[in-house]
Formats: sequence, C-alpha cells, structure tokens
Amino acid sequence: MAIDVELARRETPGCERVAHFDNAGSSLPPSPVLEATIGHLRLEAEVGGYAAAERAAGAVGRVYDAAAELLGCASDEIAFVDSASRAWAAGFYALPFRPGDRILMCRSEYASNAIAAWQVARRTGAVVEVVPDDADGQLSVDALRELLDERVRLIAVTHVPTQGGLVNPAAEIGQVARQAGVPFLLDACQSAGQIPLDVDELGCDLLALTGRKFLRAPRGTGLLYARRETTGGLEPAMLDLHSAEWVAPERVEIRTDARRFEFWESNVAARIGLGVAIDYALGWGLEAIWERVRGLADSLRAALSELPGVTVHDLGRVRSGIVSFTVAGLGAGDVRAALAEAGITVSVSDAGSARWDMDGRGLAELVRASVHYYNSEEEVGRLARAVGGLSPGRPGRELRPGA
Repeated sequence: MAIDVELARRETPGCERVAHFDNAGSSLPPSPVLEATIGHLRLEAEVGGYAAAERAAGAVGRVYDAAAELLGCASDEIAFVDSASRAWAAGFYALPFRPGDRILMCRSEYASNAIAAWQVARRTGAVVEVVPDDADGQLSVDALRELLDERVRLIAVTHVPTQGGLVNPAAEIGQVARQAGVPFLLDACQSAGQIPLDVDELGCDLLALTGRKFLRAPRGTGLLYARRETTGGLEPAMLDLHSAEWVAPERVEIRTDARRFEFWESNVAARIGLGVAIDYALGWGLEAIWERVRGLADSLRAALSELPGVTVHDLGRVRSGIVSFTVAGLGAGDVRAALAEAGITVSVSDAGSARWDMDGRGLAELVRASVHYYNSEEEVGRLARAVGGLSPGRPGRELRPGA
C-alpha cells in the first residue's frame, strides 16, 4: 500500500513547525506515541509508578509482541533496554573472548561499537580486524569469506552507518556467518523503521536497535534481539533480580530467555511509547515505508548533485534514507545553522563517529539529511533550494567560510 502522506503529516504535530530531515538522529513522533507516553506519565502522577505499571501490564506486554512482529522472531527473544548502544553492548560483552580471538568489523562501523571492541581486545588479547569494502563501498562479502578461520569469534556489522546512505549486505553476511558457525551481531540502529527486517533472512544471532530514530519512538528506548539458540551461551556482563533469580544464599539462576539482558527498572512510559511506535510503523507497512523513503532520498540526492559546489558522498549498491553531502567552502555546522534559520533541520556527522570510513575517504565532516515517509516532496525541494542558496557562485549566498 502507498503511504497516505497527508494523514501521516496530520498525525505528526512537528510537521507544522519544521521541515525535519534529522530522522537518523531522532524522528518526529506521531500523535499516538505522544498520547500513549504522556498518558502513562499522567497515570503515574495520579496513582504512583508501581500502580501505574500494574495497570499498564497489557500495554507493556504488547511491546514484546510488537517487536517480535517487527523482526520476525519470538517474543522471548526480545530484551528491552534504553538505547541501541546499550543493546549492542549487552550482547557484545556477553561473548567470551580469549587471546587470539578475531573480531571482524565493517569499515563503516559506528564509533561506540569500535570503541567497545578495542576495549575488549585490550582486556582479553582478542584482535579487531576491519573487513575491506568492495567497489561499491559496502562490506565485501568475498573478502569476509576469505578472512574466516577457526579463530574468528564474532562478525559485527553496522547495517546502515551513521555517516551516509550505505546499506551493508546484511543477509549475505549472515549467510556467510551461518555457514562458518560464527556469531553475527548486527547494529540495526539506523535501519529499523525504514527498512524491513527479518532476523531469519538476515541470519543474525544478535541485533540491536533504537526507538528514537526511524521507528519514531521516545528517546531512551532500544532493544536487543537474541536468537534462542544463541542466548544460552551468553552470560550478561551485569545481572539484577530481573535478569536472574537469587534461589539460595549462594546460588543464582540466570533467566533462560532474552530478558536476561534486561534490568528490573525501566522507563515504563517510554517503553509503552516504543510499542505504540512499532505498531504504528507496522500499520503503515515496512515495505511501503521503505519504498517511499528510498524515493524521497533518491530525489534529494539527484537535486543536490545538480548544485554547483555540492558533493553527495553516499556509497553502496543499495542506499537508504540518509543523504550525506558537503558544500564547498562551508563547514557542515555552518550549513546546518543556515538551514535551521530557514526552518529545516539536518545534522552533522564528523570523523570521530566513523574513523575507519571517514578518515579513509579524507572526510572531516558531512552534512546529514535523513528523510522519512512523512516528509513531503515540497520539503525535499525546499531543502535543495536552501542548500543551493549556499553553494558557491550563487547570488545572495548568505555565509562565508568560518561565518
């Protein structure tokens, strides 16, 4: 089904105030998510947090079922945490690394994941290795296959990187990982909510995602998918009385399902909002969302590519709703500030968030414009015209380098 853009915009209050192209940072939440989240906070104010949670048990339980439907898995393979970074770390730090173990990662890896890998490598004697890209700029599946041996302990890949429109070939990577019997951890932080995800098709053992980005949920929400066959061999780095049970004075039993990665305390209102956001996305249909997002992003890339002094930097055979670009003579922060004055929200990616990729391409920073299905074609055109007004040689250019 095609997206009813007018309905989506009516149900997104922020559309009245801003042309929002920072969906890869934090999307504008729709009204049903706002109502569910704020409604629960009001209930907490009226009856107290514990009583409110008891009354909302059905809504909280629905979050697990909604997430399972989103990812094509069972609800007991879902653990809720407060961010994608927390989810990724929960799975990663549960793996038992030994001296000489090899951790294979993609060149477009996100900083938080790379930092965690380096820390574990220093602690354990494991080795972090970067898999080369192919000619399209995505992870080379052939190179990955050649790197595999009995010492590879983990393949960790970011599906859609923070710094551009690249979509790594996750399903092909998963197939290689399964054939080799190597665990596969997929960071779906930027793909969940814009790209259909099925964990069996992807072949991942662990998958981390956030709520605030393309799923349009409140901040402080995320989840970890842990394949049932994998979970038993993973001991979380931290436990509490929810993830484990104190069954005797000197004996603890860890939960057998994915909730061994959760803690008892959580933001119940935000979690309910995440469930509503997932259901809202499912209601539109992820295939329909993906089709519209790709179309809008392709239109924006085409329009920006025609502007003098503007360079689009997206890589990959398949490209997502993230569009990265630079304007000659202007810093990315200057471009962001100028667009903000025009009521257009974009963000900036700097080299510190993706050293292996951006240093390798000689890029210090990028402007990042990320579309979503509620963006209109008129907004895309407005963004392109606003950037065009900043590009070299255009009359009325409003900024100078360093301004």
